[in-house]
Formats: sequence, structure tokens, C-alpha cells
Amino acid sequence: MSNLTKSIETFFKNDSAPGILLMIATVSALIVANTPLNHFYHTVMQLKFEMGFENVYISKTLHHWVNDGLMALFFLLVGLEIKSELKFGRLTSFKSAVFPVAAAVSGALFPAIIYFAFNQNTDYVKGWAIPMATDIAFVIGILAMLGSRMPSWAKVFITTIAVVDDLIAVLVIAFFYTDEINFSALGIAGACTVVLLIFNYKGVNRLTPYLIVGFVMWWAVLTSGIHATIAGVILALTLPLRQEWELDKIRRYALRGYHLFREAKDHKLAMTSTKVHDYLERTQREMESPLKRLERKLHGLVYFFIMPLFAFVNAGIIFDSQILNEAFHIPITWGIIVGLLVGKPVGIMLAIWILLKFFYKNMPQTQEIWRLLFGISLLCGIGFTMSLFIVNLSFDNRVIQEEAKIGILLASLLSGILGYLVLRNATRKPEAITEDKMSRMGY
Repeated sequence: MSNLTKSIETFFKNDSAPGILLMIATVSALIVANTPLNHFYHTVMQLKFEMGFENVYISKTLHHWVNDGLMALFFLLVGLEIKSELKFGRLTSFKSAVFPVAAAVSGALFPAIIYFAFNQNTDYVKGWAIPMATDIAFVIGILAMLGSRMPSWAKVFITTIAVVDDLIAVLVIAFFYTDEINFSALGIAGACTVVLLIFNYKGVNRLTPYLIVGFVMWWAVLTSGIHATIAGVILALTLPLRQEWELDKIRRYALRGYHLFREAKDHKLAMTSTKVHDYLERTQREMESPLKRLERKLHGLVYFFIMPLFAFVNAGIIFDSQILNEAFHIPITWGIIVGLLVGKPVGIMLAIWILLKFFYKNMPQTQEIWRLLFGISLLCGIGFTMSLFIVNLSFDNRVIQEEAKIGILLASLLSGILGYLVLRNATRKPEAITEDKMSRMGY
């Protein structure tokens, strides 16, 4: 039993674990949807749950609670990661930010343009944002499979692209996928935002006040007509983020805690173990900002539960011969496939080429580095989670959703396989792609 426990712990510590769980959830959903369990699957997804009070409640299906409720936590984590990158990460300086930002913007625009070109003057055009974003969980999983062959600068580069991708997706959802607005509810959400900013200004260091007000804001946004997941991003951006303590300060507080524990052993002293634990809890709150504390707490929940659950709820495509046949005869499927598989790498590589050709001519441009960058751009064509999410926002018709999801699954699968093969080939000579080769690029 202990060996099994250790194996499970080792698995969850592995960088590839989130991607593997997403894959398992997706395959499970496909199996369930195409077996006699299909009826049970869809019945469960349509179960209605209500929350609230008389005349002030929300009634939604299980499917919608996952997409509108739990996914708000996913977007909350996305917002936390974006703010961390903007303040202390690779997006703090122009030099280190210009390459991933330009690559992400170009890599988002090209797929959208390709999709629009395929679907203009049709009812499918509303889904133009489907192929824009990259699924970081699958990308990190594939990078983990390559192990130490991948230089750290390349991992940071593709992760930053994915973070900027998410920011673009959040803005697109906020501005282009909003129904009729309930201004009363929006006013409540605005008031909650002001309260959160006051908390930040006053240096409130406990998470509880932020989360309570954030929940009220989520509720208001959900009823306002703007998609509820935006509330998660707003909450993230209002949480305090400061640079962590220096080692000397940590050492002083740790030693003080150690001495208090020793004193607590003597029951004659007033210092009890409860007071000691309170001291250590206060110390931890001082050492770690509310944003970083919440990011740490959410990471496992989001990557190991919410994202796999979202995949299981949304990836249950029925491989009906009629739907499959129609899927490859309508522009929505091809717009997604070509957008993710071709548009993503073309957009990313074009942005990098322009920067290196005209603005950063002294940067390394070896054949090995170009192959590595091309492999990275191919991996960015994995648009699973965010693409599925935008499908649900774009279309109400189940058949159209199924056809779009077929395109997402096929494009993401091909992008993952091709990206892995190109990266494996590009990393055969580690000395040609080491850190010093990219130091002038800010990496």
C-alpha cells in the first residue's frame, strides 16, 4: 500500500501529470459518449442545480455550473499567473517581453483570420476566437516528456507565450462574447471591484475578505450577462503581490519560531503551543503575498481536478457517422484545423522572424535554434481547454458544437505529435541551444 501511495505522490509531482490527466479525461468522455453509457452521461450533464434565495437565485445544469462556476477558478489562476508575470516575471522588462508577446499576439491573430476566411458570411463566423489560445497543461506535459533535452529558456519562452495567449483570450471573451448586459448586476460587480481595490490599498493580507467579496462579484457578473469567468481575472488582478522576504528576514523569523517552540515545551511558561502556531501562521502570511498564497493553493485544484472535469464534461463527442461526414464538409471544422495547425505556427514564426530580421539582428539564428522555435510554435497549436470553452460561448446548437470539437481534437492531436517530433529532433545537439545562445534575447 505504501508503494502505491508513493507512486501516486510521484505521479502528481511530475510536470506531465496535468496533461496526462487531461488526456485520460478526454478519452474517458469519448468512450462514455460512444457506448450505452451515453444516455446516462447526457442525463447527468443536464441535471439542474439551484443556488441562492427566493427571487434571487441561479438555476443551471451541471454542465453550465462546471463551465460558469468551476472554470471561474481556472480563470482566477490564469489571472494570478498573468499578474505575477507582469510584476516579477518575464513580462517586466521590454527586452524579455517583446518576443513572447509579439509571438503570442501574432499567433492569436493568424488563426482567427484563417478561421474568419473559412467561415465569413456563414452562421459559424461567431466562433472566430476558437483557435486563438494555447493549452498550457498539454504543452507542459509534452515538454516534460522531452525532459532535460529542452533548455530552460525554451520552457520559459513557451510558457510566457501561453500566459499572454490566455490574457488575449480573457479580453476577447470580455469584449466579444457578452450577451445583453444587466446594468444593476454590473453595478454591484463594479462596487465589489472598488472594495477589492480598497483592500489592496489598505494592505489587507488575509485571503478571506478578498474571497468573500470575490464570490459576490462572481455572482453579480454571472447575472449581468458578461461571462462569469471574467470575475476570476478581476479578483486576481486586485490581490496584493509583493516581492518575497529576503533570506535574512526569513532566518530571523524562523529562529524566533524555533525558540518559541522550545519555550512552549515548558508548561510553566505562558507561551503555549497554540500561540506558537498562531505566530508561525502570521509569519507565513507576512512571508508570502495573498496572490502567491492563493496561486499555490489553487494550482493543484485547477490542474488536477477542474481542468480534467471540464474536459470530461465538454469532450463527450458522439462519433455519429452523419456528424463525422458533415464535419469535414463544412467550413467550421476546417477553419479550426487550419487555424490551429497552420495559423498558430505561421503567426508565431513570422513575428519572431520580423523581430530578428529587422530589430534584433545580433541575436543567434542558427539552424538548431530555428528548428527549436518551429517545434515550440507547433506545440502552441494545442488549443484544447480554451478552445472548447469558446465553442460553448459561440454556439448553442449541439451538432455545431460537436463538429467544432472534432476540429479541436484533431488539430490539437496533430499539433502535439508534430511539435514533439520536431522538438525531439531539434534537441539532439544540446550544446547548440544552450542558455548562453539566447541570453541576449532576455532568456
